[in-house]
Amino acid sequence: MSEKKEQYEESALYRIRHSAAHIMAEAVLEKFPEAKFAIGPAIEDGFYYDFDLPRPLTPEDLESIEKRMRGLIQTKGKFERKVVSADEAKAIFKDQPFKLELIDGLEAGELDEDGNPTQEKPEISLYTQGNFTDLCRGPHVEVTTQINPSAIKLLSVAGAYWRGDEKRPMLQRIYGTAWNTPDELKDYLWRMEEAKKRDHRKLGQDLDLYSVVDEIGAGLILWHPKGGKIRKIIENFWSEEHEANGYDFVYTPHIGKAQLWETSGHLGFYKENMYSPLDIDGQQFYLKPMNCPFHIHIYKNSIRSYRDLPIRYAEEGTVYRYERSGVLHGLMRVRGFTQDDAHHFCRPDQMPAEIDFVLDFSLHILRSFGFASINAYLSTKPEKSVGEPERWLAAEAALEDSLKRSGIDYQVDQGGGAFYGPKIDLKVNDALGREWQLSTIQFDFNNPERFDLKFIGEDGQPQRPYMVHRALLGSLERFFGVLIEHYGGAFPVWLSPIQVAMIPIADRHFEYAKDTAVQLRKAGLRVMVDDRSERMNAKIRDAQNQKIPYMLVIGDKEIENNQVSLRLRSGENPGPIAISTFIERAKEDIQRKI
Repeated sequence: MSEKKEQYEESALYRIRHSAAHIMAEAVLEKFPEAKFAIGPAIEDGFYYDFDLPRPLTPEDLESIEKRMRGLIQTKGKFERKVVSADEAKAIFKDQPFKLELIDGLEAGELDEDGNPTQEKPEISLYTQGNFTDLCRGPHVEVTTQINPSAIKLLSVAGAYWRGDEKRPMLQRIYGTAWNTPDELKDYLWRMEEAKKRDHRKLGQDLDLYSVVDEIGAGLILWHPKGGKIRKIIENFWSEEHEANGYDFVYTPHIGKAQLWETSGHLGFYKENMYSPLDIDGQQFYLKPMNCPFHIHIYKNSIRSYRDLPIRYAEEGTVYRYERSGVLHGLMRVRGFTQDDAHHFCRPDQMPAEIDFVLDFSLHILRSFGFASINAYLSTKPEKSVGEPERWLAAEAALEDSLKRSGIDYQVDQGGGAFYGPKIDLKVNDALGREWQLSTIQFDFNNPERFDLKFIGEDGQPQRPYMVHRALLGSLERFFGVLIEHYGGAFPVWLSPIQVAMIPIADRHFEYAKDTAVQLRKAGLRVMVDDRSERMNAKIRDAQNQKIPYMLVIGDKEIENNQVSLRLRSGENPGPIAISTFIERAKEDIQRKI
């Protein structure tokens, strides 16, 4: 668990939201006495509770439940905790099958390292407020009036399988939110409404950027010309920056023999995320979930000297990972994606400097795309892992030292590392303050051992290199989705697929518009000429809806003065401007990446 999550679970706001979930469940059971209730935790920015109800809920149901919640809050009911035995708990929840299943799990106790139950059993505690009793470890507020009834809101209803298992019952999940004050709630609801407007799936369709087609397959992205143009700009910038920082570009296949994935450990630790093998000439091949084993073999292809290191390989490699259909989400969660991958091979004495380099480089690239607020997390050894404990401790210390040297604030995510080594995760805050995972820097002492990597040391003896995995943007698909939502589709000029819309007012202005477009294209700008027989205001409105940064309106006066009339997608109207002056302005905006 990360420090941030621990702090949240210890906060007063967490107690308010957890308590609001129980109050909501009490209101639901008053309305539907026959309801079966499952779990109701506090989550980031709110809470939910899952129910098996006699009928689907309506918006009117949510309104009445929310109204009743406010009434229950004002009763000044106390939250009272009681520890009971498993038998007592089963008697209390005898008509609640989901609770009985949870009690059985608690009664079985925690598991030892071999997966066998131990004699240590967790405490079974109940919380009661008003007429509602729940199986719960807490914490809660002391009395219901510590929740502001004007700062709660029920948001939506969604389907949710019991315990996330598609083979288990489908329940109705009611989502809600609770805050300290009505103003905080108002601000949150505004951000949620703004998030809907920025939803990359909606904007992806409105701006004609990408699509997902059932006939091709869920989680597989088709990049349309405008989206493809932005991707190409991102790739070009990415390539230029990597080449300037000592990377070599490599390209690798989309499939590899089973033996490759056995050696790397993926079949032992990652198989549930891989697709079924292909049979080729009697041998099993797998679609690659990662690029690293291929880069390792490129390293192994030659004898390496200590003078050759560090070696940095970079690839925009398409990988394939199995995701359940229920979690696929536009560009954010897909089954095939292009990872901007890199692997560093270095001497042990070079490791601190190499981690510093990767961290600084990653921060530079993210900031270049307009992400000013970046959070760092040090992810440590997970339950499923390989390698000696002392190596893990040394690797974690190396990453933490690099974070300290960088001066960036960071938190520790206990158990969040990859199976082969600890990592640094970089998460950005978008324009609405939402956090997105992008860059990952992973220390790996496992694969150099598994693949028997070597370099010839200064003493002429073979030595083992260290290895760093690094995905900077994460994946091009997900990064594009984050960019769309961060900018609301109004990309900065340097990323906009169309930077300038030429808008001739009448047919007699077409020739001047097209000649001007040629000048702009020669200056390196991306231009379209709207020569439709539409009214000028309609053309301007369409260009604004397409989030084109500049609109150049051309009429008789503009032609007479060899100018254009500049309008911005923001609605600003700077007015007439010389073509050469506009080009200088646009180039400056592109250079500054604003």
